Amino acid sequence: MNIKLIIIVSFSIIYALFEMLLSRWQKSKRTVLVTGDKGSFRWLVISISFGYWLSYIAASMKFSRIPHWNIFFITGMCLAVTGLIIRISSVLTLSRQFTYTVTRIEDHELIDRGLYKFLRHPGYLGQLIIFLGVSVSLSNWLSITAMMIPVLAGYINRIFVEEKFMEKVMGQKYLDYKVRTWRLIPWVW
Repeated sequence: MNIKLIIIVSFSIIYALFEMLLSRWQKSKRTVLVTGDKGSFRWLVISISFGYWLSYIAASMKFSRIPHWNIFFITGMCLAVTGLIIRISSVLTLSRQFTYTVTRIEDHELIDRGLYKFLRHPGYLGQLIIFLGVSVSLSNWLSITAMMIPVLAGYINRIFVEEKFMEKVMGQKYLDYKVRTWRLIPWVW
């Protein structure tokens, strides 16, 4: 097996284990008062899983392979690590406010420091960069498309569900926060 492929698969597995451990940690630290997830977490997990599956299948095809494997592998891995740093930073900023499902917890507060001073969903941005990085590192155009279309669909759904819930739970405070921040990408969306 190719060493680059071993690195990509290993990173993906380690990242998945990180998210599973994070999920267990956050569940033990919260008292949930209200949930507004509407199945968005399940839909997100399915879209990410489907994106990975399609991406790895596409990567095995020769007809859409990118010839400069090393450049794309290095670029993709740099993106994945950058995304992981953004993801970890956003989780640490949220601290006990971090949850996997769209919920209101006991003593819920709006966090507007760190990356949250500019973006409403930096953790999702970090994850999207990770998935983009993994698919780019596979050096196949079809792989990039196969990963990003279902993953983007899952995150866009999740963002709309979460923002509607936060408006309902936090009211004007969240509406004011929306005015001064970007959803995911500064000056774009």
